[in-house]
Amino acid sequence: MRVLKQVVVVVGAAAVGSQVVMAVEGSWLPRFVVGVAVAVLALLAYAWVVRRTEHRTPVEVGPDGAGGAFGRGLLLGVLWCGAVIACLAAGGGYRVQGVGSVTVVVGTVGFLAAGAVAEELIFRGLVFRLVEERTGTWVALVVSAVLFGAMHLMNPDASLWGAVAIAVEAGGVLGAAYAATRTLWLPIGLHLGWNVALGGIFGAEVSGSDLTQGLLHGVTSGPDLLTGGAFGPEGSVYAVVAGAVLTGVFLLLAHRRGTLVPMRRREVRDPVTVTS
Repeated sequence: MRVLKQVVVVVGAAAVGSQVVMAVEGSWLPRFVVGVAVAVLALLAYAWVVRRTEHRTPVEVGPDGAGGAFGRGLLLGVLWCGAVIACLAAGGGYRVQGVGSVTVVVGTVGFLAAGAVAEELIFRGLVFRLVEERTGTWVALVVSAVLFGAMHLMNPDASLWGAVAIAVEAGGVLGAAYAATRTLWLPIGLHLGWNVALGGIFGAEVSGSDLTQGLLHGVTSGPDLLTGGAFGPEGSVYAVVAGAVLTGVFLLLAHRRGTLVPMRRREVRDPVTVTS
């Protein structure tokens, strides 16, 4: 019942928030304000239901160190995306066709903030954390990453490869980031930084969704394995390799900090001898 209540509240808040953000599409300032407000309300809903059902302070979304962790994640997400785009550009797979509007980008940031917060609360705050409690970090990492990748099969121009790429590069990085820091602020920053850089700065497709009205109007061309095709650079082998490396870095950090939860073993009970 505890898990069910958390899922209903968090997923419900995310679903309602998504509809509200979509309702103001086309107007940049309301889109930004509503998107940020939806993200804040989703965080409050998560904190409330965790406090009520687990009788603890939800430190993973607490204010202590939130700004620093979010800022570091945001910067790292932008740099991560920038490195992938640089690899694409070096091979002739990405070029700039023009420039866009700053105001449109601001509206896009609000839209992306609502999505990033909702997905992190669901997949790292609920799925990863609750699975880890019962099975350990490694199983939780795999389960949350696979489900995260599978969810993206519903996106435009999705493919099995795109879902696998998302599972490896994003599911792995974001889960490992949470395991290393035990805060959702870093994964939220990473998630938002990547999406804002990809769609809002470089003007590329984000998981198949066309958000190309960024600061730059970017165009990709070449083999789908390198560019990601219609799904966008998240389906690129460059993104997968970069994500795998970053996942390894976070897991090494988690190991050094001792924050990895070992897999639980079932207790083996001695057989009971019945005597007459």
